[in-house]
Amino acid sequence: MKEILLIGFYQPNEALSRFLVSAQQEFKIPIRYLQEYAALGTGGGIYHFRDQILSGNPEAFFVLNADVCSEFPLGEMLSFHRQLGNPDSFLMLGTTANRKQSLNYGCIVANTETHEVLHYVEKPSTFVSELINCGIYLFTPAIFHHIGAVFQRNQQELLLEESTNGWQRAEAIRLEQDVFTALAGQGRLFAYKTEGFWSQIKSAGSAIYASRLYLSCYSQCHPERLAQNQPGGPTIRGNVYIHPAASVDASAVLGPNVSIGKGVTIGAGVRVRESIILHGASLQDHTCVLNSIVGWDSTIGRWARVEGTPSDPNPNDPYAKIDSETLFRDGRLTPSITILGCNVTIPAEVVILNSIVLPHKELSRSFKNQIIL
Repeated sequence: MKEILLIGFYQPNEALSRFLVSAQQEFKIPIRYLQEYAALGTGGGIYHFRDQILSGNPEAFFVLNADVCSEFPLGEMLSFHRQLGNPDSFLMLGTTANRKQSLNYGCIVANTETHEVLHYVEKPSTFVSELINCGIYLFTPAIFHHIGAVFQRNQQELLLEESTNGWQRAEAIRLEQDVFTALAGQGRLFAYKTEGFWSQIKSAGSAIYASRLYLSCYSQCHPERLAQNQPGGPTIRGNVYIHPAASVDASAVLGPNVSIGKGVTIGAGVRVRESIILHGASLQDHTCVLNSIVGWDSTIGRWARVEGTPSDPNPNDPYAKIDSETLFRDGRLTPSITILGCNVTIPAEVVILNSIVLPHKELSRSFKNQIIL
């Protein structure tokens, strides 16, 4: 891997720049953010920046959607691609979903022996396949020929449409609907099925589930990253990550599935379960945090309780995926994990349940099923 490019429509800011600098220092690899001049879609962005992607004459490159978590079997995908023996073929990562949930994803019909994608449908209205698109691809430079053909067709169609509203762009190209659908059955597109974990991250609540998946992965491949029960240390239950710069009282009980960030302070008697505590946060004595995300530099007072409702997939279905819940249902806030933005202060002895608290808020009382602006 020679370079990492982040492509998006969002205005770069200080936090993103700081992240890029720290990531480059940590991984010793160039990382750049390329900003689109307009929202160009999943294919339009990489086509617009094709010169930057192709500089250095790469043999191949990966394209990953930013809203998924996975074991990312990139090495295995590259080996599989080389075994195909076709340098101009393309690869997509697939996984198994249940029949009902497959309708929410791109569905792949593949030859079980050759793994060629024979048919591809994005979010079909009826059942097509249990093999779904993970949003992780391995392309060769030849992909730009196919995206370019879509661009040319879009341009011609826009010229023919005299009564356009002005919002259509020939450069706005969707990999899934515009490119993969056409490539299917042409002997160029193949599916690599993973048995490892994969989940989309469409809501803040799914971050807790993603954290659980990664902690479970660490327990298998990087157990040294996880906290262990030590004499004079806090009680650890299940998989827990504690940053070396965090301060945790010996009487605290953490886990399962807890991540404690840099500079976090956890007082005496604190209980944390199924939660993410981001850097600089302070959990004062005897607080209880369950199914929640506590933002940077937030403070939870003594004896306070911060709790959410998990939105996990069906544990009895091995192929169930996390549902992308809407924020409201029937005019009410959907019960979900509790989220405290950065620099939020929770007073002592209150309960915050199933609520979202925006940054820089100092609460004075308990809240339930609220968005606090």
